[in-house]
Amino acid sequence: MNTTVLNIPLTEQPNPRTENLDRLPTIELLQRINEEDATVTDAVRKCLPQIARAVDAVSDCLRGGGRLIYVGAGTSGRIGCLDAAECLPTFGVSAEHVFGIIAGGERALLKAVEGAEDDRDAGIQSMDDARITATDAVIGLSASGGAPYVRAALRRARERGAAITVSVSCVPDAPLSEDAAIPIEAVTGPEVLTGSTRLKAGTAQKLICNMISTGAMIRWGKTYGNRMVDVQTTNDKLKERAKRLVREIGQVDSDDEAFRLLGESSGAVKLAIVMARRKVDAVAAQELLDDAEGFLSIALGESE
Repeated sequence: MNTTVLNIPLTEQPNPRTENLDRLPTIELLQRINEEDATVTDAVRKCLPQIARAVDAVSDCLRGGGRLIYVGAGTSGRIGCLDAAECLPTFGVSAEHVFGIIAGGERALLKAVEGAEDDRDAGIQSMDDARITATDAVIGLSASGGAPYVRAALRRARERGAAITVSVSCVPDAPLSEDAAIPIEAVTGPEVLTGSTRLKAGTAQKLICNMISTGAMIRWGKTYGNRMVDVQTTNDKLKERAKRLVREIGQVDSDDEAFRLLGESSGAVKLAIVMARRKVDAVAAQELLDDAEGFLSIALGESE
């Protein structure tokens, strides 16, 4: 399948199913959008083997002390930065371990910076500034697969010896795929609004980032089943969640006892659970977790 028609990327081509969008009643307009959105999951599903490779590679980097770094421009850059930011409270990782870089810098998160995605030199510099090394995983995001900033950044990451480079684009035979060890192409087709890749392409990229980060964190021991046991207690809602986790998984009888354990573990949910279940203090519980490489089920002595 060709990426372009008359050199127009697939994501920029008009969608024949939405040509009369401005003349539709509101409910029909929304139905068209919804119908187009429904095609995104199939596009992502076709990429699952490549996404799985990315998950395992990113997990290996993180377990080895490396970092996960997203780099993108415009909507794609914002999606990468969003996914990175949400890893911090969800999985208890630091902003130094998982972060996003967007063309145009932080101000581009809130307002478009004209010409930023075309700046190859800035893309190269972003990888130098991040001091990419052989322990890092770098994921480049570009819906059309052609953003010069992102292509230059991914190439520079490879030159600096990044452990793994991944590309996420939404066209077949994306130019960005040439720059990545693991290319992911979720072909979402023409947008509801021609060229507005914040729609289907953006949704696909968000789903893929969700999968990569969540899958890698699970492989890194950041969960217990489907529970977020490395959650950071940074607000009242998360403190309540932490308490529930300690009570349920730690088999603790009261809220007071759960809060006492969390206090003695400095808010570390996994540590508090091990203390409760193994009847040990915080120091011994940490040793059990270290021996288990952070996997709670192993620290609890549970069989597979």
